Amino acid sequence: MKLRKALALFLVFAMMATSVIGCSKGGDDKAAGNNTSSETSNGDGKDTTSTGEVVTLKWISVGNGMPKNYENWLAKINPYLAEKIGVNIDVEIVPWSDWDTRRSVIVNSGENFDILFTDGARYASEVGLGAFLDITDLVKTAAPDLYSYIPADYWDAVSVNGKVYSVPTYKDSSATQYFVWDKAIAEKYSVDYEKENTLAGLSDTFKKIKEGEGTAPVVLDKNGFEVITSVYDQMGVGLPALGVRYDDQSRKVVNVLEQEEILSQLDLLHQWYDEGIINADAPAVGEAPSYRMFYTAQGWSGAAKTTWGPNMGVEAVTGKFIDTIVSNSTVRGSLNGISANTKYPEKCLEFLQLVNLDSKVRDAFYYGLEGDNFNYNDKGEIEKLNNDWTMAGYTQGTFFNVSKLASDEFNQWDEVKELNSKANPSVLLGFNLDTSKIETELANCRSIYEKYRSELMTGAREPREMVKTISAELDASGFQTIVKEAQSQIDAMYNK
Repeated sequence: MKLRKALALFLVFAMMATSVIGCSKGGDDKAAGNNTSSETSNGDGKDTTSTGEVVTLKWISVGNGMPKNYENWLAKINPYLAEKIGVNIDVEIVPWSDWDTRRSVIVNSGENFDILFTDGARYASEVGLGAFLDITDLVKTAAPDLYSYIPADYWDAVSVNGKVYSVPTYKDSSATQYFVWDKAIAEKYSVDYEKENTLAGLSDTFKKIKEGEGTAPVVLDKNGFEVITSVYDQMGVGLPALGVRYDDQSRKVVNVLEQEEILSQLDLLHQWYDEGIINADAPAVGEAPSYRMFYTAQGWSGAAKTTWGPNMGVEAVTGKFIDTIVSNSTVRGSLNGISANTKYPEKCLEFLQLVNLDSKVRDAFYYGLEGDNFNYNDKGEIEKLNNDWTMAGYTQGTFFNVSKLASDEFNQWDEVKELNSKANPSVLLGFNLDTSKIETELANCRSIYEKYRSELMTGAREPREMVKTISAELDASGFQTIVKEAQSQIDAMYNK
């Protein structure tokens, strides 16, 4: 108990300290990087260049596909990167609908990349496959400013078996879930969106909207409402069926799907699916449409004005769905791993340091091409010219060096910092599960969960019998071995 409180206080103080730094300003389908310079490794993990030649790094990430003005953007950003750190960048932005498949191909085939976006769903397994470089020591020397800028707890949160294999993104690294509404629809049907914070409380409202609008008010993609499991700390292993409830002081490891609070919400989703409140094709939809009259999203309330509304093309309003939680898993929501096979490990870290700490670079990745996607005003604020930029800002680097929009009445990043500092810490904050003894069981259980996830989390099938089937297959594949090992490690840490 004392350890948990100490960790929680440490997190708050670390975030408060770094938030001061976060306000400062610095100077935010393509071919593989050519990597043809004479730069080599000198044997201690550092890059050396005998000719001073600029090296090209390939960064693969996810978003809404390649920007239409990518070549023009590249022509502007690369000379700046070359001058600053001797690097050019080659970015591949994979569409959301293709990401799971593309990501698997990249990792399993050994395809060339230098930096790859990843997250908690796959990070641990990708580390287990040897995809990423151990940067535990190198990040401190190759990117010391970046290492100091990101809170110490975040480096701990991305550790796997005591080693760091990725750079965490310092952003809304706690997780707050919101209901997001088209304001016109919410007002038309008298939705008390600021106070309604349960799925069950929305049933009657959705029935009225479906009758009035003649269409499903809840449009889901194949990921469905998996957010309901986020109140369980999944220990960063990418298996939502495994977890400890974030506020359970006993720290009992459970099958999340079998918990009544989860089953009751799955029952509701199934009812909505049968009633046509959820779109019938949800289990097969790779990517939800940009406009939806209602959906859930992780973020902050100000995003309704700056992001969610503009992306939908309407005015959006929000209500908090799940309170703010910080855990190892929430920190792992956005990570960038460096390839274990890169020729330029130090350059990769120098580049990620620049993306995070140089506002000119940060803005270029976040907003796009100056003069085409945005302009700076006399105050150094951003005036967006359109919403055409398709890179996903949360995948890249810190939010706290992204320039403020001129149209904002407030700095939304201040709200993000406040949410981080006031987040409810998971009872497992700071705990890192050593998966070395259970890698095979985890891999098998992830495959089973993925097989059923879409139909379960969209409500397409009756959940209670389905969960029995899933649980039986999980147990046959070693799930209880995972539970026993996780519980043993947790008890050893907290019950001293």
